[in-house]
Amino acid sequence: MPTLLVLGATSDMAVAIARKFAAGGYDIQLAARNSNRLHSLQSDLTIRHSVTCTIHEFDAGQPATHAAFLSSLPTLPDITICVFGYLGDQQRAESDWSECERILQTNYIGAVSILNLVANEYATKGTGLIAGISSVAGERGRQSNYLYGSAKAGFTAYLSGLRNRLFHKGIHVLTIQPGFVDTKMTENMPLPGPAILVATPELVAGVVYNAVIKKKNVVYVKWFWRWIMLLIKSIPESLFKKLKM
Repeated sequence: MPTLLVLGATSDMAVAIARKFAAGGYDIQLAARNSNRLHSLQSDLTIRHSVTCTIHEFDAGQPATHAAFLSSLPTLPDITICVFGYLGDQQRAESDWSECERILQTNYIGAVSILNLVANEYATKGTGLIAGISSVAGERGRQSNYLYGSAKAGFTAYLSGLRNRLFHKGIHVLTIQPGFVDTKMTENMPLPGPAILVATPELVAGVVYNAVIKKKNVVYVKWFWRWIMLLIKSIPESLFKKLKM
């Protein structure tokens, strides 16, 4: 069976993705900072889908441990999906460096650290697929979340460059742009109406699964976010800076 590594496996999106791939016959490696929270999911996937599911301790905020983490896996995964992220508190981060650093570390530095290692292993092997969950917040900086957005902008650019580099080695890289998703991370955010603008973790999982199978390059979970962000990016800076977004 092919193997999927889920980085940040305790999030709602990650759980849905793990379930979707297990249903498709993939063995699953669940990796997260609080790995003790994954035992019930491990049991469910193993029993329900008759796949091998292992649990691994992984901390995106500790890049020095990433090489040891990767080498400790029972097998190099065929697919690696980077799901972890930290929205953070924009207002607090503007004056509290520790909060600002955590936002940047989790959403960009930690992701680049582990995916660099995975990319090098895949390049040596000549096969593999990397997928990263980015954010439409990275497509234009807005005062409400520009620190998170800037980290995700960097991550999107990183995935694009990685895709360009690894294509020549037979490795595929996929960028996922979910838009707004109803998860624990966004439960304290005022999500936009109507409800059609907001995705569920299960919808994200289905889109990710299909995009992996079809080897898409960049996918928006809800197609219209591509056009919404195109409109937002087309607003002249002289006007955009006056808006409250």
